[in-house]
Amino acid sequence: MSDAPEISPRLYRAGDGEPLVLVHGFTATWRCWKPLIPDLVPRFEVIAPTLHGHDGGPEPPVAARSLSDGADHFESLLDEIGVETAHFVGNSMGGALSLELAKRGRARSVAAISPAGGWEESDTLATERVIRWFARNQKLARATARHTPRLMRRPGMRRIALRDVMTRGDQVPPEEAVALARSSLRCTVVDEVFETIRSGSARCVDLDRIGCPVMVIWGDHDRILPMKHHADRFRREIPNVDFRVLRGVGHTPMWDAPGLLSRTIAAFAVAAEERRPVAVSAGVA
Repeated sequence: MSDAPEISPRLYRAGDGEPLVLVHGFTATWRCWKPLIPDLVPRFEVIAPTLHGHDGGPEPPVAARSLSDGADHFESLLDEIGVETAHFVGNSMGGALSLELAKRGRARSVAAISPAGGWEESDTLATERVIRWFARNQKLARATARHTPRLMRRPGMRRIALRDVMTRGDQVPPEEAVALARSSLRCTVVDEVFETIRSGSARCVDLDRIGCPVMVIWGDHDRILPMKHHADRFRREIPNVDFRVLRGVGHTPMWDAPGLLSRTIAAFAVAAEERRPVAVSAGVA
């Protein structure tokens, strides 16, 4: 366990056991993992950073022009907080970054939830749909910013407002729904990420180089990265991937099915840890 548990805008860190790093998606923050944390902290040291350029996270040292650059930034953040290897759980962009860290030997296992970067190289329609969704979402959040606290007090309105992100937006507390909307407006790397998507440098590549256990989880109601257009390469290219479909949940299912998701993640990480080779130190006879 870390000597200094922390709960701040930049980092959540608490618990005891094997390190489990939770990596949020584009324009979000570590707070998106709050529904899972109570179940995970008793079993793991849970480390949930806010990424560079996101609300509460550090400023990027330089512009990230590719997924690999973003992984460089993420790796430097892990170095700064003293994380060498860990089990990674990533959603959307966080899933893509977790897979990049697996290629670099920093992951003991990866659970990638609707990971980004899986579109086919020729599928420009899929990438433009992603960009249009985020651009439209930011425009709407900006236009309604003054009224967001009042609107999010109503469960039905939360469900409607968050319907593209999750199926059970009514389960999100009003203050968390407001924080989610505001974090999208405070993300400073939106244009850079759009540029990497359009250039093709946001794709996950060389997935066959991953040597650790990987589980890919997809919600069958994902409206941002629907399985039909974004999942096949992960099934084909990741060695021995464990691919699972969760029924009735969306792109960020942490509020849709927190108990099921935390149990699935914990069981996979524990099984992966049990299969890890044990390092044997040379002793003196």
